[in-house]
Amino acid sequence: QEGQPIYLAVKGVVFDVTSGKEFYGKGAPYNALVGKDSTRGVAKMSLDPADLTHDITGLTEEELKSLDDTFNNVYKAKYPIVGYTSRRILNEDGSPNLEFKPEDQPHFNIKDEF
Repeated sequence: QEGQPIYLAVKGVVFDVTSGKEFYGKGAPYNALVGKDSTRGVAKMSLDPADLTHDITGLTEEELKSLDDTFNNVYKAKYPIVGYTSRRILNEDGSPNLEFKPEDQPHFNIKDEF
């Protein structure tokens, strides 16, 4: 909705992409990615509804490299992290993932944001 933040998740990390409203807002080219973990779609550079999922099963080495590049050089570099999906912080049985570590976002300096 207008005036609400725009979130999308990649690799279980939730980003606030509101500042990229022209790309992710209603009617924008990448709007299909928002509101879900679209990891597979980002890796494949696909907006096909079947690819708008967290599942990376069967991706090629090239697609996995593209995913990492886009994750680090676009999402982490440009947009603030606002949370994590349950798949990132919980094990399949629902217990806490003791291996979970929050993503670093070295490109953000709190003074630069205000």
